[in-house]
Amino acid sequence: MKAIITGGGTAGHINPALAIAACIKKHEKDSEILFIGTERGLEKTLVPKAGYEIKYIDVQGIARSLSPENIRTIKKAVKSYKMSREIIEDFKPDIVIGTGGYVCGPVLLAASKLKIPTIIHEQNIPPGLVVKMLRKRVDITAISFSETETLLKKAKRIELTGNPVRDGILNIKNTETERPLVLVSGGSLGAKRINDALLEVLTLQGQDYYDIYAATGTRFYDEFMEEASKRAVKFSEQKRVVPYIYDMDKALSEASLAVTRAGAITISELAAMGKPAIIIPSPNVVHDHQTSNARFMEKSGAAVMITEKDLSGELLAKKIKELLGDKEKLKKMSSCGKKIGITDAADKIYYFSKELIDAYK
Repeated sequence: MKAIITGGGTAGHINPALAIAACIKKHEKDSEILFIGTERGLEKTLVPKAGYEIKYIDVQGIARSLSPENIRTIKKAVKSYKMSREIIEDFKPDIVIGTGGYVCGPVLLAASKLKIPTIIHEQNIPPGLVVKMLRKRVDITAISFSETETLLKKAKRIELTGNPVRDGILNIKNTETERPLVLVSGGSLGAKRINDALLEVLTLQGQDYYDIYAATGTRFYDEFMEEASKRAVKFSEQKRVVPYIYDMDKALSEASLAVTRAGAITISELAAMGKPAIIIPSPNVVHDHQTSNARFMEKSGAAVMITEKDLSGELLAKKIKELLGDKEKLKKMSSCGKKIGITDAADKIYYFSKELIDAYK
C-alpha cells in the first residue's frame, strides 16, 4: 500500500496519524508512507522522529471573525492546494488519510479531485471545521464517538472507529510502584493554568507521600522554573519537571494517577490503559470540545473533572489525596476506562482503506 497521511499542529492530530501509519506497516511491511504537514506544527519533530518522510505545505487556519488576515489565508490555501496536488501526483498514493488540523483541507480536497480514495478521522465528539467542510467530499468520515454522527448530517459515509491509539500504549503493561506517582501534563503545548496549580501543589505542606512527574510544555518551562525558584521549590527524582515527555508510554504505565487536559487522544489513551485521571478541559478550544470529552469520561466513571475556572492548587491537591487514598475507587475508575476504551481503531481504518482501494480499482 502507498499511503499519504496528513494531519498536524498538535500531538492530538499527529499521534493518531502515527498510529495509523504503524498499523499499515504492521499489516503490510513493504508499504510506502508519506506525511504532509506544516513546518509550524509538532509534526515537523514527531514525524521524522518516528522514522517517516514528511513534506510541507504552507497553510494556516481561517480566523473566525472578519479579518484582513483571511485574505492571506485564502491565498495560502490556493497555493497549498496546488502544492498538495503536485505531491500527490508525484507520489501516486493508493489512499490519502487525514487526521485533523487545517493542513488536511487542501490535501484531501486535491486527492478527492484526483479520484483517489480518502478518509478523514475526527477525534473529538463535536466535529472540527475541516471535517465539516470535507464530510460530503471524502469517501469515509471516521468518528471516535457515536454522539458525533448526529452532528455530521449529509456526510457521504460515516464509520465509528474510535481513536487510533499507538501500539506503545496498547502493548505496555502497568508498572506502578509501591510509592504512588502522579503524572501531570497540560498536553503537547502545555497549559499555564495547570502549571500554576502545580506550582501551588509543590509549595503546599503534606504532599510528600507521592511522586510527581510533570511536563510544562516547552513554551512555559523557563517561566515555570523561574517561578519555582522564587518559591524555593526543590526538585528531585521524586519531583521531576520537564518541558515535554517523550516517553509518555512509559510514564503513563508507571503512574497511579494522571492529571491531564481532555484532548481526544489523551482520553482515548487513558481509557485504553485503564488509567484513572483528573481531567481539566481547556475552555479555549473550538466548540468547547474538551469539556464534552471530559464529561464523557466522568459520566463513564473513568475520571474526575475539574473545570479550569474552579482549578486551584488547593483543590487539585485535595482531589489527588482523595483518589490516592481510595484504592477501590482507583480500581473502579480503571475498570470503567477499559470498558469504554476502543483498542482496534487503527485496524478498522486500515481495513476501510483496503476496502476503498479495492472499490476504486
